[in-house]
Amino acid sequence: MSDQPPDATPAPTPAPAPAPSPSPAPVRSARFSWVRELIVSLAAVLLALVVGAVLIIISDQNVLPTFTYFFSRPADALIASWTAVSEAYLALLQGALGGWRPISETLTLASPLICGGLAVSLAFRAGLFNIGAQGQLIVGALCAGWVGFTWHLPIVLHVIAAVVAGILGGALWGAIAGFLKARAGAHEVITTIMLNYVGLYLLQWLLTTDVLQRPGRDDSISPVVDSSAQFLNVPGTRLHIGFLVAILAAVAVWWILSRSTIGFELRAVGANPEAARTAGMSVGRSYTLAMLIAGGLAGLAGVQQVLGTDLPLTDGIAGSVGFDAITVALLGRATPLGTVVAGLLFGALSAGGLQMQLATQTPLTLTTVLQATIVLFIAAPALVRAIFRIRAQGAGGTVLAKGWNA
Repeated sequence: MSDQPPDATPAPTPAPAPAPSPSPAPVRSARFSWVRELIVSLAAVLLALVVGAVLIIISDQNVLPTFTYFFSRPADALIASWTAVSEAYLALLQGALGGWRPISETLTLASPLICGGLAVSLAFRAGLFNIGAQGQLIVGALCAGWVGFTWHLPIVLHVIAAVVAGILGGALWGAIAGFLKARAGAHEVITTIMLNYVGLYLLQWLLTTDVLQRPGRDDSISPVVDSSAQFLNVPGTRLHIGFLVAILAAVAVWWILSRSTIGFELRAVGANPEAARTAGMSVGRSYTLAMLIAGGLAGLAGVQQVLGTDLPLTDGIAGSVGFDAITVALLGRATPLGTVVAGLLFGALSAGGLQMQLATQTPLTLTTVLQATIVLFIAAPALVRAIFRIRAQGAGGTVLAKGWNA
């Protein structure tokens, strides 16, 4: 029997304590992680400009003599250094943004860089290192150029056919590396690098045959693409509608990665392929698809070169765009918006470099040094954060892809 009196009421059961609400700190960290990445990228650009300033000073013959008596008259060296650096960078800025014509040249040079950067960025998000944008660009330009000067179609239809041919050519070239990765486990870095050489030498050989070589010429050059296949350009400039195509491509990549099932699978495979496989996703199919889309974007960069800027095919049609696209993707942190901004920056450096050389006799190669230095600092984010005392991203950040989380 119970010791409690029969008329006693039972003690009330205490109410359970409310569960603590989750801390909003991880949410805020994930939400503003892109701000930290943007700050790191801007800091890397600033450090590259500082390195460039040092190179300008030590290469200027008017500045160096002032340092021989620095301790007696330091103002002379400081003023001469400031004058040399400020004049060089001002000329660079004017050559890139000092009027409509420089701006149009910046946009023209940025267009293929944006498309190539998107090709590298999309592959990065899937956990792949696409070093083959150069070869994909070459094959895309080859296909678009061949359609451009061998087919004779109405103007709108001809442009569409050439663009589609270029995209398909680059896509198939990229899909080779993706297929080898999926089926044979071949590392995409090795295969894409080798395919760069295959694409280049294929173009060089075809330019010596009747397939591509211009009749009556002995050098490696093709006929000019028909006017019906050329991109419409702004009168008096080299700017063409390819820039708008590049912006639309960036929007399309953003939609694919952020709003589509395919993009979710690519990001999941890039973050953790084993977990994605356990969840029922086909990792091999994702690798092939990622390289197929990336190759198409790089092929679109080749389309812009042959239909908008250069017009005939040569063995230098790609220049260094495919390799610069890797830098653009790194600086843009593998995001579509960041890639567009980085492409515009590198287009401005290329457009302003010539004006800087003409106005101040600063070597044109300084712009290449700036680009390489930006990559150096982007590849060492811990160093940039340490110099500027930027707080590192916590554990709540989102992993973009294996090997990409800085």
